[in-house]
Amino acid sequence: MLEDEVVPAQLEALVTPAITAQENYYRRLGLRDRILNLPLMVAALLTLLWRDVAGVRELSRILGREGLLWCPPTQVSQQALSQRFLTFPAELFERVFKELLPHLRQAWCSRTRRLEPESTQFARRCFEQIWIADSSTR
Repeated sequence: MLEDEVVPAQLEALVTPAITAQENYYRRLGLRDRILNLPLMVAALLTLLWRDVAGVRELSRILGREGLLWCPPTQVSQQALSQRFLTFPAELFERVFKELLPHLRQAWCSRTRRLEPESTQFARRCFEQIWIADSSTR
């Protein structure tokens, strides 16, 4: 699956400051800066969700072939990645997410200020409720 280069760049710009803010906490937990470190594990989790990867085996193949988002291709066994997911503190993912929330909220607020298309404005004048469906497959 070919990735759109804009989305990974936007994700990296959004997530990198949140990851950096949690690196001291990562070290305080006694976690070493190894191959499967905080930035790579966050990239792995986002890739699982964003690209709808079927499982850790496929994720390890993608990591070895293409890399994940901002992480370059890295050879890691499926077992190592599985074990890391099992032992990686979920609290770190939570802290990164909570660090992102104000930025996501701000982006949402600025997004809702966009003008609606004329067709939607017309439909709102004529109907109490409207449903808009996106038939794209991506």
